[in-house]
Amino acid sequence: MCKTNGCSGKNRQDLLITHEIALIEGIAESKAKYRKVVQAGIAKWVGDFQKGLIEIKTIDDLKKLVELDLELQRDEL
Repeated sequence: MCKTNGCSGKNRQDLLITHEIALIEGIAESKAKYRKVVQAGIAKWVGDFQKGLIEIKTIDDLKKLVELDLELQRDEL
């Protein structure tokens, strides 16, 4: 890295862009991991429902998982 007064404007801009790219990539990786967790939760809920372990009155958990999955996908579009 270079000190504030020793960097050219272009070099600072390049460093800023590199930093922003790293942040965006980190966020995208985290969202992908969260989606896997949410999708596993949805699959578990559906499996438990099919086995008769979950009654319709507890559908709020599934609704929350689906809404979270959709929210995570929305930013990808």
